[in-house]
Amino acid sequence: MKSGPFAFVRTTTFRLALIYSVLFGLFSFLLLAYLFQATVGSLRAEADQRLDAEMRALGLAYNAGGLERLEQSVIERALVPGAPFRYQLETPDGERIIGDFPYLPVSPPETVGEVSMVSLSIEMPRGEGTPVVTEAEGRIVRLANGNVLLVAIETGERGRIVRRITQAVTTAAPIGILLALIGGIFISRYAARRAEQLTRTTEEIVAGNLSIRAPVAGSGDEFDRLATHLNTMLEKLERLMASSRHAGDAIAHDLRSPLSRLRNRLEGALISPMSEETARETLESTVEEVDRVLLTFNAILRLSRLDAGAEGRMVKFDLHELLSELAELYEPACEDEGLSFASEIAKPINILGDKELIAQAVSNLLDNAVKYTPEGGTIQFNARRTSDKIEIRVSDDGPGIPEHMRDRAKERFFRLDSARTQSGSGLGLALADAVAELHKGHLELLWTHGPPEQKGLQAVLSLPRDK
Repeated sequence: MKSGPFAFVRTTTFRLALIYSVLFGLFSFLLLAYLFQATVGSLRAEADQRLDAEMRALGLAYNAGGLERLEQSVIERALVPGAPFRYQLETPDGERIIGDFPYLPVSPPETVGEVSMVSLSIEMPRGEGTPVVTEAEGRIVRLANGNVLLVAIETGERGRIVRRITQAVTTAAPIGILLALIGGIFISRYAARRAEQLTRTTEEIVAGNLSIRAPVAGSGDEFDRLATHLNTMLEKLERLMASSRHAGDAIAHDLRSPLSRLRNRLEGALISPMSEETARETLESTVEEVDRVLLTFNAILRLSRLDAGAEGRMVKFDLHELLSELAELYEPACEDEGLSFASEIAKPINILGDKELIAQAVSNLLDNAVKYTPEGGTIQFNARRTSDKIEIRVSDDGPGIPEHMRDRAKERFFRLDSARTQSGSGLGLALADAVAELHKGHLELLWTHGPPEQKGLQAVLSLPRDK
């Protein structure tokens, strides 16, 4: 998105906010129109109904007793205390018979019996001083004998109410629309600013800066959730990139020794004559070196496939059977090394996972325990289930891993200085950690014997339980 003070105008959020403003303005207009009609319209309708009712009553009086009865009825109605109506009854020549006006303020209709709606101004006496002119609405009709009857009702108070309501409507409508526009602009600028922050983050990533992180405002909205997921992805990507950067050096370092020994052995075999027995020994040792190199490459290939998500055939199975087979396999191996081996595996342990990968991960943990436990030590192999997970523990009496080195110990090709004399590629814990991550679990490294001894390594592989 192009930068600038009004760049947000071109954003989708601004368009949505503009639509919201229009809808809000339309709603405000309709609401105010309804209020106007419900008040002003109601007052007008009430006045019209009262005028029509009054004209019908006087019409009935005229029909019943003629002009005399009409005059009497007008006088009676005019004398009612608080009567809101004003009357005027005139002869065809314009002479006032009875009424509240010195003369007829409006022209009467020419057609006999036709009732016309009229608006007029009347002077209302207010004690001493100049009379007050007020507005009125009325009905006027020419009777059969030519006389004219006018009935009017004062609308001054209603007019004041109408003017106030009209003023309120005309004032509130623009303010409502303006507030809607201001709110829409504010919302769009906020959303555009958050989107621009994410855009700048992605631009930095494209430029090669994997250490940058998307800002999290802490509001918990969709932008924060997106930024959190993006940061999690960046952390994983950064770890993978860092691992890839030193993977070549690590591979070269770990494979240089066996390849150098292999070359020297073959070169020596070419230079000096060998007996059949010596040649066989040389070939056997060469095959062993090649097997170790192939094992390393196979582990690297499997880790790469795990990182790419290419492996993982998830099936439901009972983990108790698999772990029991591994316990039977490693118990005699421990006896050969002079180690004590104890296992306790709960059953059943139902799990959804890749059976081969889990077996490889647990085998790596057991191999490490056998490799680094001194003669006379003990290896414990336990598995238990909780309400939501399965914990596989492999504990030994070896030197263990210092706490500040445990995260690095799960990196590829990382080996402690004390482990350099041991055979291995430094991929065992990395593979176990990758298998745990594939199954949405985790691998935790602890002390077997806590303080003050701080001795031994306890590897805890936690996997989600299939319910």
